[in-house]
Amino acid sequence: MINAVLDTNILVSGLLTMHGNPSRIINAFKDRRFNLIYNDDILSEYRDVLTRDKLGLNAKDVDDLLEEIAKIGLPSIPEKSILPLPDEDDRVFYDTAKANGAYLVTGNLKHFPSDPSIVLAADFIGLVH
Repeated sequence: MINAVLDTNILVSGLLTMHGNPSRIINAFKDRRFNLIYNDDILSEYRDVLTRDKLGLNAKDVDDLLEEIAKIGLPSIPEKSILPLPDEDDRVFYDTAKANGAYLVTGNLKHFPSDPSIVLAADFIGLVH
């Protein structure tokens, strides 16, 4: 089964718009079509962003998704890399994906080095459907 780390922007988009590839990725995770790799730092980032008032996301939807990630996702504690990244907050996603041979699914390719395992939602959905 494919392993993946989801950048926070995928969850935001998936919860904001019920039609589109990010939403399809969330549904594919819930249907267990791929292993979602996470750790406490990633869950904390998800919660911090998804509960921001300006997004207006339904608190129950956010809580349910985060509980499901903790329940059926695969925890991982990667070592911190030294590769320079434009946004240090993205390091945990990059390091977790690399440590697990996982795809990193993001809406911001420019935040990461060029790598065939770092993909947009549209590319990833083709791998799990």
